[in-house]
Amino acid sequence: MRQQRCATLLASLLQLVAVAVLPAAAAAAAAAAAGGAAGRCTTSTPLKTYAKCIALPTQGATLAWTYDARNATLDAAFTGSFISPSGWVAWGVNKDAPAMTGARVLAAFSDPSTGALLALPFLLSPDVKLQASPLVSRPLDIPLLASSASLVDPARTVRDGATVTIAATIRLSPNRTKLHFVWNRGLYVQGYSPTIHPTDASDLASHATVDILTTATEASPTASATLQWTHGSLNALSWGFLLPVGAAVARYLRPCASTGPAWFYAHAAIQATGYALGAAGFALGLVMGSASPGVTYKLHRGLGIAAATAGSLQTLAMLFRPKTTNRYRKYWKSYHHLVGYGCVVVGVVNVFQGFEVMGLGASYWKLGYCMALATLAGGCVALEVNAWVVFCRRQQEEKLMRREVEDVVVKDRAAAF
Repeated sequence: MRQQRCATLLASLLQLVAVAVLPAAAAAAAAAAAGGAAGRCTTSTPLKTYAKCIALPTQGATLAWTYDARNATLDAAFTGSFISPSGWVAWGVNKDAPAMTGARVLAAFSDPSTGALLALPFLLSPDVKLQASPLVSRPLDIPLLASSASLVDPARTVRDGATVTIAATIRLSPNRTKLHFVWNRGLYVQGYSPTIHPTDASDLASHATVDILTTATEASPTASATLQWTHGSLNALSWGFLLPVGAAVARYLRPCASTGPAWFYAHAAIQATGYALGAAGFALGLVMGSASPGVTYKLHRGLGIAAATAGSLQTLAMLFRPKTTNRYRKYWKSYHHLVGYGCVVVGVVNVFQGFEVMGLGASYWKLGYCMALATLAGGCVALEVNAWVVFCRRQQEEKLMRREVEDVVVKDRAAAF
């Protein structure tokens, strides 16, 4: 009976891995393929036709323009999309560098009073980046000759996915044809003040330097969508799922004496696979970091380093595992359990942090991972309850056996007298 119960436990854990991991891997691969699609630009807009256009490197945005060298006038139209019915889309120029701080932008959003589409000017000072004060519209200190914003058909109102065109006419400095453009979008507008935008990699890299004569574009290097999805999938599968499964195998199969050393080999195989995949995901994270200078996620990076360090220590500890008869074995076991469970907790927490970094905090991918993790947690709770029931039953049986032995001893002594 006990052998059958242990075999059932092992089969249940393997089914959890298959059911939760395979669909997630397929979905991640599909999303990675979809994420690599690039947008197209057009010189024709509902308002006018321009001379040149480019597809900007992030958010599916485009820019079309006509430059009149005689009077150094730039007539431009930026096209982007909203990500919320109460959101905003902004585009502008920075005289000094391809960065948000110091940029002069036009932000398009719905008037909270009338619902009409507005295009208000804003100066992005360092206080705005630090969120020390709300963003307040003010006249720009550049020669802005005209500006407007309009929704692109078939959109009639601001909604998630609605396309907007922000048009502006700017007089430039003579012979200055390389311009630093910035753009972004956010979820909310408080009154007439746009709030902070999401901070995933594409949002933080939404700036480029463009030569308006040749259309040559110098964009900030950023990790590709495929690399990001591969990094996220590997880490979610390894640190976020396989390592917890391996810990569960050791926790709930080890007491089954009928399994012999099979629990150890299953535990070691799952943990080794998880660590190998996690190390590959960690290495991809380092590659992404070097490919995206200026884009940093301190908490995510710190948790990743902590998980990788704990996993490496666990791997190295196997080389120094004392024999069961060694007096230091109990200390090694305490260390192994403490670091192992700590690695699992940090890994799972960092997976959730990774969802936020990738802008998937409210996505079906996060929901799917939560369901897989909840299934595993539910299985562990059931197995834990079963383990305690078995433990208490054994304790009761041993107590009854001791009483029977004591009764026999007492009877034998009485018979001897």
